[in-house]
Amino acid sequence: MIHLLFTGGTISMRRDAKAGGNVPSHGGAALVGLAPGLERIASYRIDDWATLPACHMGPDKLWALRERVRAVAESGEVQGIVITHGTDTLEETAYLLDRTLEHRLPIALTGAMRTSSDPDWDGPANLLDAAAVAASPASDGRGAMVVFHGRIFAGRTAVKIHATDPDAFAAPHAGQAGGVCEGQVSFTHGSSVGPPLLPRRGLTARVALVPAVVGEDGTMLDLARPRHDGVVLVAFGSGNAPPGVVPAVRRWLDEGKPVVLASRCPEGAVTPLYAFEGGGARLVAMGVTPAGSRTPSQARMELAIALSAGVPYES
Repeated sequence: MIHLLFTGGTISMRRDAKAGGNVPSHGGAALVGLAPGLERIASYRIDDWATLPACHMGPDKLWALRERVRAVAESGEVQGIVITHGTDTLEETAYLLDRTLEHRLPIALTGAMRTSSDPDWDGPANLLDAAAVAASPASDGRGAMVVFHGRIFAGRTAVKIHATDPDAFAAPHAGQAGGVCEGQVSFTHGSSVGPPLLPRRGLTARVALVPAVVGEDGTMLDLARPRHDGVVLVAFGSGNAPPGVVPAVRRWLDEGKPVVLASRCPEGAVTPLYAFEGGGARLVAMGVTPAGSRTPSQARMELAIALSAGVPYES
């Protein structure tokens, strides 16, 4: 049996003329009814956890969802879990589940880029694919995955790369882990993950995400510092920033608050090669930590999880 955990998102929406746009409408039973063939994949049970837009998922809700998934996974009652989720922050949820839960049970996160009001609604196909992944023996030990448009990505690598296209997800730093074709699940390589991080009291750390812009003088970093425990600085290229941010970065570090250096480039990682003022090499020499093979949003989640667990950020 698989556990279908519905949280909302576009997959649950339809157009409401009075509201002037798409709004949550469908619960789990309605979505299952609109995805014929699910019963042929596996027996299932429905869990209407929420009907939320993805942008309404704050740290408390994210942790509550994580705890619900943990409880289901540890119950021993199901072989896999499917989570329907809004795509706007699906990557944060997938990353959190991948980094903080054991990987024994497959957890397939999915959603939609179209609503049931649209003729090309992608929700039913994505739901069926996610169910196939959750029910497949090949998925055992892989933990959280994003299943979208016939593609499978590890939860810690998946990012939304397109605002509106149904083929919206990719993994710029890792590549596709597998796929689903006519209900058949296949993986291109094995799963290699380390032990999960275990935050002590939930996702309590407050982490800012501050972009470097042309001519930046550090004002945004200074404004964020009093209210946050750490920051991800989204720099140019391989990790370079305007020289005006350097004193602000030093003030973060002097207060013992970690600064992680990510790149605004969609592909490639921070490589501290440049030693001019504001260059990546100089920033790292000051004590800034390169993000590693993570996008800015992933780096932010990693830092939030690490700080909440009381451990250093690992590049």
